[in-house]
Amino acid sequence: MSNLNWQEPWLIWAVILGIGFPLLVIVLGELIQRLKRRRNPIASTLEIVKNLVLPSLALMIFVRDVFKLDPQETPLKIIQTMFWVCTINAALSLINVLLFEQAEADSWRARMPKLLVDLCRVISILVGGAIVLSQVWGADLAGLATALGVTSIVLGLALQDPLGSILTGIMLLFERPFGIGDWLKVGEHEGQVIDMNWRAVRLLTIEQDLIVIPHQMLGKEVIRNNTEPDRIYFASVEVGFSYEEPPNTVKQVLVSTALSIRGILPEPEPICLTLSYDDTTIIYQVKFFVKTFPEVELMKDKLMTRLWYSAKRNSLSLYHYNYEYGAEDRARNTDDPAKKMTQGFSAIPAFIHVTKEPSSLEQLTRGTTIEHFGAGETAMRQGNRVFSMYIIISGRAVMTVWNDTGEELEITELSRGEFFGEMALFSREPSPMSVTAADDLEVMVINSDTVNAMIERQPSLSREIAQVIEMRRNAINIALRTNRHEKNAAGNGLANGAVKAEG
Repeated sequence: MSNLNWQEPWLIWAVILGIGFPLLVIVLGELIQRLKRRRNPIASTLEIVKNLVLPSLALMIFVRDVFKLDPQETPLKIIQTMFWVCTINAALSLINVLLFEQAEADSWRARMPKLLVDLCRVISILVGGAIVLSQVWGADLAGLATALGVTSIVLGLALQDPLGSILTGIMLLFERPFGIGDWLKVGEHEGQVIDMNWRAVRLLTIEQDLIVIPHQMLGKEVIRNNTEPDRIYFASVEVGFSYEEPPNTVKQVLVSTALSIRGILPEPEPICLTLSYDDTTIIYQVKFFVKTFPEVELMKDKLMTRLWYSAKRNSLSLYHYNYEYGAEDRARNTDDPAKKMTQGFSAIPAFIHVTKEPSSLEQLTRGTTIEHFGAGETAMRQGNRVFSMYIIISGRAVMTVWNDTGEELEITELSRGEFFGEMALFSREPSPMSVTAADDLEVMVINSDTVNAMIERQPSLSREIAQVIEMRRNAINIALRTNRHEKNAAGNGLANGAVKAEG
């Protein structure tokens, strides 16, 4: 030991490696654990330094300065290459953490496409690799650059279209005119973006067809993004009405019909425009919005279906392809309403005697109209005032009530011969429940004066209506009380579960 020269360089490096390297590894390990607990992304970069950069550096120092291996030896060059590759990896990781992982949402760093980031990473690796080849292995970069230049020209000419598509894709991704989940219309194609890669964008249509559109084609087409700027979707339908119908009345019916459809947004409110005056028809357009793009066609279908019922209830003449539902149709069906009314009154025991008296029946039919409601359409809405009584001729309806939390509860189902509207009619208060058509519903609507006249003629009708009112009031109270008890029980169950979990 007395002959040991502490001034020897190799001995100094050996001491540094023996003491400094383990100590540095321990310090980095503790620092990494603290950063991980704070969810700091720089911990991943320090792990690369600890697990790759430091071991390769220590090995390079040991082989070069302690073991005294010739720098021109291949093993040392391999170790140096490993060290520089690990260093480049750590540097790229640090740049990624500092620039992109901690970027603010609205900054240019957050808007940088991942595709472009990956491309810059590849270029950085190639540049770093070229420097390593030059400094460690002594490669001639001038000759390599010349060869790469010639090769790039040849490949650029051969792959002109694919490279153009890739560059267009990079520009589109950097600009971000659309993203995954957006609904686009590109030329004649329309669908939802489900994937974006280097070469193309994939759209899934409403018909569940997959369309692959190359970026080069996207760059030449006008792209319509149905999702931006607001994630609501526009739709419109056109319909024709007779010149005999006042435009303001038609517009009011069209807008109210659109608002009655669940799925059509009340805000922005649907609007109706008068498009043109044709030879025999006035063309109107209803514009509205829905929440999701797949609902566009469904809501258009619902609106066009409901318009037939609304037009018929409001005695409006619909036109389509030179066909008019108007005077001729109404003249052809003049006998049907009276027959339907007679059959409808006969289905209710309290009205049987009335139908046997011609004068009473005539008075009933004078104060009664027939209306139609499509499946899902609300015939009577809770909270609205009602001035008529409705008798079902055909179809089924569901009676519902809204509770305090806005939940709709079903009370009972109504069928042929049953009536509704009597609670609001006789109490002179807003309707306490709603009635919705379960399928196509045909009803007789008897105005209040006619109902009162019938009650004067037949007092037993008043008693029967009073019994029905009492039964339905009890049914509403029971439904609301049951729903309230169920919610309280569910709340108590959750509370008990939380107490048990804490215990």
